[in-house]
Amino acid sequence: MALRLPDSRFPIADVSHYHAHVRTVALTSAAFIGFAANSLLTRGALGTERLDAATFTFVRLLTGALTLLVLTRARPRADASSGSWESAAALAAYAICFTLAYRRIGAAVGALVLFGAVQATMIGTGLARGERPERIDWLGVACAIAGLLVFAIPGATAPDVLGTALMAAAGVCWGVYSLAGRAARDPLGATAGNFLRATLAGLVFFAAGFASRKITTSGLLLATASGSLASGVGYTLWYAALPSLAAWRAAIVQLIVPVFTALSAAALLGETITSRLVLATALVGLGVALTIHRK
Repeated sequence: MALRLPDSRFPIADVSHYHAHVRTVALTSAAFIGFAANSLLTRGALGTERLDAATFTFVRLLTGALTLLVLTRARPRADASSGSWESAAALAAYAICFTLAYRRIGAAVGALVLFGAVQATMIGTGLARGERPERIDWLGVACAIAGLLVFAIPGATAPDVLGTALMAAAGVCWGVYSLAGRAARDPLGATAGNFLRATLAGLVFFAAGFASRKITTSGLLLATASGSLASGVGYTLWYAALPSLAAWRAAIVQLIVPVFTALSAAALLGETITSRLVLATALVGLGVALTIHRK
């Protein structure tokens, strides 16, 4: 009597698609933890004046590059010479603006402004390239934008103007860097190459900031953790997830990061969670939920 195997409930194509979806979710989630950690580590170093902005940026980029070089040597297929000068310039500009902004605003505020600018940059570019979100996705975008507008309305708890502008500029640069990553065939090699090139700009920034030098051991440790783990490893995971995400969806899902950052900043850095921040976060979270919803 021949043995009959039970019929598979799902076609092989559906199972493969499911596994790919799970992989993308896992990579994205891990990358987002790194994104939030960057805000906390940077604010932890600069908000307490443990390290000056120029030194933090240089150490972050340098340790990120060194970590990625070690990883590329462990994987013969990865090529540290990949990446591009355009992506490296976007990465360096993001890192410099990001660090300068966190001298003036809190971790939760910075994350919300940063990823709001990322959203505008990536969605706009995606639409220009022909991507067409569904109606429920547009509703999600509207909710997220409403949250950012609520937060940006002038008032007693409105953030520092210059710090907000610097973080918005960082968000635009990060959006450009993320869009470039969607074409990366070797995420590890591309990230390593970008960090190596960006370190040159970090060195120039470090040299220019000689007059305001402030260095402590704890500050250097925070910058190293930001560069090697939160940035080097985190950005590699993000580059690995990007090819599976449409530009507008990659922009929206990143708005999960400010929610996690706000809660973490309150618990770890003692930052105050204002009613403005709660309302803005709730609207942004609703927008993300609508965007990633599937029937």
